[in-house]
Order: sequence, then C-alpha cells, then structure tokens
Amino acid sequence: MGPIIILIVVGLLLLLVETLLIPGFAVTGILGICSLGAACWLAFTRLGNTAGIIVTIVCILLAAALIVWVMRASTWKKATLNTKIDSKVDVNAGQSNIAIGSKGTTVTRLAPMGMVRFEDGTKAEVNSSDGFVDPGCAVEVSAIEGEKIFIKKI
Repeated sequence: MGPIIILIVVGLLLLLVETLLIPGFAVTGILGICSLGAACWLAFTRLGNTAGIIVTIVCILLAAALIVWVMRASTWKKATLNTKIDSKVDVNAGQSNIAIGSKGTTVTRLAPMGMVRFEDGTKAEVNSSDGFVDPGCAVEVSAIEGEKIFIKKI
C-alpha cells in the first residue's frame, strides 16, 4: 500500500508543478499522469479489482480537487500583471506647434530616438540625425516627415 500512496502523492505534486510553474503540457504533466496511472495499475495487480477501482476513483477525485483548488485560489491573481497602460500616442507633428527650426532641449538620451522638450513646453518623441545625443543638449528640428520629427544638435 505504501508504494501506491507514494505514487499518488508524486503524481499530484508533478501535476501541481505543471499547473503552477511550467507552462504548457510538458514532461512534468506527463510524468504526473503516468505516476497516477502506475498507482492505479499497482493497486489492480497487488490488491485486486475492488481496491484498484477505489484507488482509480480516489486518484480522479484528488486530481480534480487539485485542479479546482489551483483555479479557485488567489494564486493566479498573484501571478498576473494588473497594471494599466494609460499613456497616449504623441500628437501628429503637423498638428503641434513644432516646425522646422523649433529649438528645444533633450530630456532623455537620443539613441537615436528619445524625448525633447521644446521652447513652447511641448514634449515630443524625436529622431536624431546626428546619432547619439546626451540629455540636456540643445537641439533644433531639421526635418519633419509625416509623424517623425528629426533633430540635430545646435
């Protein structure tokens, strides 16, 4: 009776690991099901048909209870990302006050893209024509192509 209980416990643990830690249906899930199957087979061969049927029913009920417990537990709430994205897309360069020759200061490092705060207080994502530009450098708009604003160092 000891090996049967050990196989059931190992099978349930492997199914738990498969459900919580390892995504998809991989080796641990297959080994867990094989372990439960081996416990049922061992019960049939060593203890007879009645004990085999009882062990099979117990294995099915325990596996179902494990799945229900894992799905109902707050485990999934702890594992999920609950942040909201509230950022917005930059306004179109044609709709803002930014024009060729507008001057500003880099807020972030342009490598080759980054943020620039212009003299009128507008902040926009820009592309650098000069390659990398450090934060705090004075820049000027050299070209606007559709949604993209290109700057150069002053």
